[in-house]
Amino acid sequence: MRRFRKTLATAVLTTLLVGSTAGWASASSESAPSGPLPGTAAWLADDSLGKELPDPATATPSEVAAFFADLTVSQQRRLVEDHPTVVGNLDGAPVHLRYKANAPAGDRVLAYDPRGRGLIAKVVGDLENATHVSVIVPGSDVDISAFGGTAQRAADLQEAAGDGTAVIAWAGYTTPSGIGLDLATGRLAEAGAERLTRFTEGLDAVGLPDPSLFCHSYGSVVCGLAAPDTDASDIVVMGSPGMRADDVTALDTEAHIWAAKSPDDWIDRVPNVEVLGLGHGADPTSPGFGATVLPADDVPAHDAYFTPGTSTLTAFAAIAVGDPR
Repeated sequence: MRRFRKTLATAVLTTLLVGSTAGWASASSESAPSGPLPGTAAWLADDSLGKELPDPATATPSEVAAFFADLTVSQQRRLVEDHPTVVGNLDGAPVHLRYKANAPAGDRVLAYDPRGRGLIAKVVGDLENATHVSVIVPGSDVDISAFGGTAQRAADLQEAAGDGTAVIAWAGYTTPSGIGLDLATGRLAEAGAERLTRFTEGLDAVGLPDPSLFCHSYGSVVCGLAAPDTDASDIVVMGSPGMRADDVTALDTEAHIWAAKSPDDWIDRVPNVEVLGLGHGADPTSPGFGATVLPADDVPAHDAYFTPGTSTLTAFAAIAVGDPR
């Protein structure tokens, strides 16, 4: 019983430690946006093309891609003008149409949902012509109002990787906010994994290369849960509290798994346990996990893995272009 209480105590400690340095205030459970996007009812009722429009809730990205491929340029343009909130978030729709639909939110915005704290995905580089694609999946305390750090990491990775690589800063799931149980449980990560899987299916549906996923902190929990269902070529986790798996085999993926953890990262103080739904399991950088461990000795902090000049960013760039060293 004493051993059980100690294990449970370390799991509860995870609640207090897992997160980003951005938010240390108490927080209640977050709610992910639910229900159809604004404008969905009008979209489904639109019969001006003489054919049914794909239901955003049930159509697969490949079905969406096939639908748009069968339209004329003027038909595509009209759908963007009449239904921007749907087209701008419809995985499988052509990239240039999503950009156009989301133009009020900024340049190269691939998804934008203003409900609640907000969700956004933004591209650095030429996605439509990229030979390599990377997606950055952030950890806690990231939303539309706190997106700058994730966007900067995407810019730093794209610059290091070169012009043939496009990097997507994907704040496309509801992240934990502040300190609370959301940080130590998989509830938000499970919802995020579903959204990430569909997002990567959308990239595939429009003919883009299999992406490399770069998953920071709680984002690595999302990537661990998405691993069996995404076609990512590589999954890179950094500052990870765990991937909700005992080892690489348990992730059930053909993606190459990489892991990095700085000796100066406070995440090292988080117990790697999972009990009664609390905690996220094994340390991906531990010898028994089976990931390829990347250099991180020169990374100064939990949020600094993409810092230009670090050995970690150099390694990330090599993975992004399919040439790991």
